[in-house]
Amino acid sequence: MKLARVLLLAALVAVGLPVPARAGMADRAGSTFALMANDFVTAFRPVEGLVVSLEGLEIFLDVTEGAGAQVGQEYTIFRKGDAFMHPLTGRTLGRYETVLGYAQVVRVYPNFVAAQFIPAGDAPRPRAGDGARITRARVRVAVTPTLDMTSARADLRRVPFLIAAALEGSKRFLAVDPLAVSDMFASGSVRVEEMLARPERAVRSARHLDVAGWVVSMLIERRGVTYLDVTYISAITGNALFSRRLPLVAPNATEEQRFPWEPRPED
Repeated sequence: MKLARVLLLAALVAVGLPVPARAGMADRAGSTFALMANDFVTAFRPVEGLVVSLEGLEIFLDVTEGAGAQVGQEYTIFRKGDAFMHPLTGRTLGRYETVLGYAQVVRVYPNFVAAQFIPAGDAPRPRAGDGARITRARVRVAVTPTLDMTSARADLRRVPFLIAAALEGSKRFLAVDPLAVSDMFASGSVRVEEMLARPERAVRSARHLDVAGWVVSMLIERRGVTYLDVTYISAITGNALFSRRLPLVAPNATEEQRFPWEPRPED
């Protein structure tokens, strides 16, 4: 069996087809993302605070490092309005809110953060006491097809599905169907590279999917080591807010066993 397997691999290489080991690259990428998924969850966990002051386009929030503040977070800045009541009981149900803009954290201090402020249209300018939050609702994201910047020519079509499944499993994110996202890029109207290099395209394309951000993954090589690099891009500004890079996990004996009924590679 081992000899037959060697002959089969040699034949695949001879005709220029990707060998099964390259198909296993997708599994390795998925396993690698699983190691960094918690970092994404931590960066986007629910946080609430208040605006302390605004100087030009820099806004200061009373969110502390201990409360989970970190560079790359994106807060919604809002102002509370009049209360609204239950029509029968007269009980206060909540308050109307006006979204004033968004704040992307650029520096973190022990007792506050400094952020870049992005106004929301013609909304009023923020003032001390206005609210700031990362929503408690699940963050809706789109996972792009994976860019292969290596020479491996691996089959990475399953990687966005693996990443989306990991994000969904965290209960913090809601991932758009990766098939719908890949169809958008397959049409040629937009390229994955543009999500990274052209903020205006990232913002415009996000409107079609109604998402808060893009999750862009790529494989890169550095000194013989292959890395998975994953970046979160804001749908508000198109700016890259958060990124993680890890070496691909080591291959294992089950990489090529795609289904339970398949024989193990060493058989």
